[in-house]
Amino acid sequence: MSELLSRHRAVMPSWLPLYYESPLEITGGSGSRVTGADGRTYLDFFAGIATNMLGYDVAEVREAVERQLAKGVVHTSTLYLIRSQVELAERIAELSGIPDAKVFFTNSGTEANETALLLATCARGSDEVLAMRGSYHGRSYGTIAVTGNRVWKNSSLSPLNVHYLHGTDQASPVFRGMSEKEYVEACVADLRDVLDTAAPNVACLIAEPVQGVNGFAMPPDGLYAAYKEVLDEHGILFVSDEVQTGWGRTGTSFFGIGNHGVVPDAMTFAKGLGNGFAVGGVVARGDLMDGLPAAGVATFGGNPVSMAAAGAVLDHVLEHDLQGNALRRGALILEGLRPLAELASVGDVRGKGLMFAVEMVDPVTGAPAPATAGRVLEAARERGLLIGKGGVHGNVLRMAPPLTLSEEEAAEGRDILLDAVRAVDAGV
Repeated sequence: MSELLSRHRAVMPSWLPLYYESPLEITGGSGSRVTGADGRTYLDFFAGIATNMLGYDVAEVREAVERQLAKGVVHTSTLYLIRSQVELAERIAELSGIPDAKVFFTNSGTEANETALLLATCARGSDEVLAMRGSYHGRSYGTIAVTGNRVWKNSSLSPLNVHYLHGTDQASPVFRGMSEKEYVEACVADLRDVLDTAAPNVACLIAEPVQGVNGFAMPPDGLYAAYKEVLDEHGILFVSDEVQTGWGRTGTSFFGIGNHGVVPDAMTFAKGLGNGFAVGGVVARGDLMDGLPAAGVATFGGNPVSMAAAGAVLDHVLEHDLQGNALRRGALILEGLRPLAELASVGDVRGKGLMFAVEMVDPVTGAPAPATAGRVLEAARERGLLIGKGGVHGNVLRMAPPLTLSEEEAAEGRDILLDAVRAVDAGV
């Protein structure tokens, strides 16, 4: 055991997971590559859990932060005007497509989702919330309540009355064999049944367009449009959790919910917008945002340094058409990974833009194979590639490289992953 690992285990909680049999300390980075304390350089296809959206050591972001630091103001609080916060909020409100939108900044996706749940439950005067099976919305008391993934659900207690919907489980026995159209119809019928029998006064549905922690499981495009028709009949609000799908990552839409042809009542965001700096927030209809009866602040949310970083990140995304880059690089990678589905140990290969996943299963029974996924994780690292892992059973390899990924890097990472999965499948 390394000295740092021993110290980590002595003072950090046991429920804080670390990747790899020999956990990695990252000590440097540039572009899409990082350097570890082991002296090796790795191509990073996980990017701090989809957070280092532009990669590492991005000059424009660094310079924007340095300019703010040079002013001597790191923090003022939301009790004072912050010019960069207002400017960024104006841009996000316009990009969201939400009518008369307003923005509230937080430090993380967890805080953003807490805020959205507060807005919705206050507006509707109800503690009833719809969420998706397999979902993940954060680690706090309230967001755990709407998380439909038992691996990350630390408490069965809840401040909310939550009902879980179908949407990413088309491969389950009850739906297997259905076409996408039939599956959507079955999901909508189930939603109507939930509203008729168990949920008389629902505040909102909160949903991820692509379920990040659940191994990039995704509903058929259009499911949320079908859901929203029913929600609108009842006045139920819709919150899209864009913490992992925002800012063009899916390639086909700037926000993930756009793939469903839906404009939600609110969207939450975090992760990639700060490229490593703590930025999260909610963009919502103005009447919804203004509906809270009591005052509220965010001590660190929207601070001048994070706003400087986020503004530079958004500039970079838009000026370099990173949404288009995500579409092109993602297609190159996903097309190259498709042959893995022919292996007995691979249950599925899926993705959208620069969000893609390989699901590992038992070659005999087809059951989830988390140990096999762990071996691929190690094999990829041995070959110089960092990837992630997820899924309800921990058997899904998930990847979300920087949106700045070059064609050469995309091909390199794809080929390493192909080699790693095939080697593990062959028992090498």
